[in-house]
Amino acid sequence: MSVVTIQEVAKAAGVSSMTVSNVINDHPNVRRETRARVLEAMTRLGYRVNVAARNLRKGRTGTIGLAIPEVDSAYYGQLAAAIIAAAERRDLRVSIEQTGASPESELDALSLSRNRLYDGLILSAAGLGQADAERLRVDHPVVILGDRIFGGPVDHVAMPNLDASRAATRHLLSRGCRRIAIMCGAVEEIDTSRLRLAGYRLALEDAGVPVDPALVQQVGRLGMREGARRAREMAESGLAFDGVFCVTDALAMGVLRGLADVGIRVPDQVKVIGFDNVASSEFLVPSLSSIDPDHDGMAARAVDLLIQRIEQPEPSTRHAEFVGSFSVVIRESTDG
Repeated sequence: MSVVTIQEVAKAAGVSSMTVSNVINDHPNVRRETRARVLEAMTRLGYRVNVAARNLRKGRTGTIGLAIPEVDSAYYGQLAAAIIAAAERRDLRVSIEQTGASPESELDALSLSRNRLYDGLILSAAGLGQADAERLRVDHPVVILGDRIFGGPVDHVAMPNLDASRAATRHLLSRGCRRIAIMCGAVEEIDTSRLRLAGYRLALEDAGVPVDPALVQQVGRLGMREGARRAREMAESGLAFDGVFCVTDALAMGVLRGLADVGIRVPDQVKVIGFDNVASSEFLVPSLSSIDPDHDGMAARAVDLLIQRIEQPEPSTRHAEFVGSFSVVIRESTDG
C-alpha cells in the first residue's frame, strides 16, 4: 500500500500543502471550515501523521518520563495506566522508572530526565519533603504528583487527602460506628498519612466523637501484610473498635484478612473502608468500600500541565496547584 502524501491530501481538500501542514501542526490561523475539509480528506485518504518527523522539527522526542515509587503496586500501576492513556491521546509515549520512594532516587529522576531525552517528567513524589522544594527548581518541564511538596517551584497535582479522608470517616459514622480506628503510616511533615489523619480527626470532631489516641494505628509500610498483622494485634489486645479507616486499599485488604483470621465478621461487627479504589477492591469478599480519587482526572491534568510547560517558549514563574475530585464508593465492607 502506497503512503499518502501531504500533496495528495491538499489536492483532495482543494487547499495548498502549506495549509495541510498548518492543520497537522494545529496552527491557529486556519479557518474552521478549511480545517474540517482537510481533516475529512485526511481521514478519507487514510493519511497518517509522521509524529516522529513532526517532533524532530520541533526539537522534541514525543516521549515524557513518569517516575513512580513502585511499578508492582496496584495503586501506582492504575495511576501509570491512566497517565499512559492521557498521554496517548496527545500523541505522546511514556517511559516509566521506579524510585522506591527514595528521596535520592526521586532527585536523580528529576535531574537525569533531560539527559534521558524526555520532553518532560511527571514525578510521583513519595520520599521528598518540604525541605527539598528548592531542589525541584530545574530548567526543564516537570509536574509533581503527590502530597509532600507544597509551595515548590513546579506545577503540582495532588489528591484531595484531607476532604476525602473526612468523607470516609463520616461514612463510617453514618453507618453507626463510634469507635473508629485509622490505620496509617508514620506521621511526618506533610505527607499522605498526616493529611488523611487530619481528615479523620476533623470528621470525628464534627460528630462530637472524642479522638482516642489508642485508635490511631501507625504501621511501617502501607501494605497488605502490615494491615493483616496489625488488625490481628488490635483484636487480640482487646482494643474496642467497630470501624477501620485505612489510608490505602492495600492496608484495608490486609485488615479484611486479619479480621477474618480472628473470627471478626465484616461488616457485621467491624466496618472497613480504604482509599484509592484500586480495581481489585470490587472483587474481594466482602467487596471493599473505598475513596475513588479520580485517577483519570488527575492523570489528564498532570499530562495537560506538562504539555503546557513543554510548549511554552519561555519558562513561567507562575505554577499551578491542582487538587483533584473524589467520591465515596460504597461496597459490602461498610454496607451491613
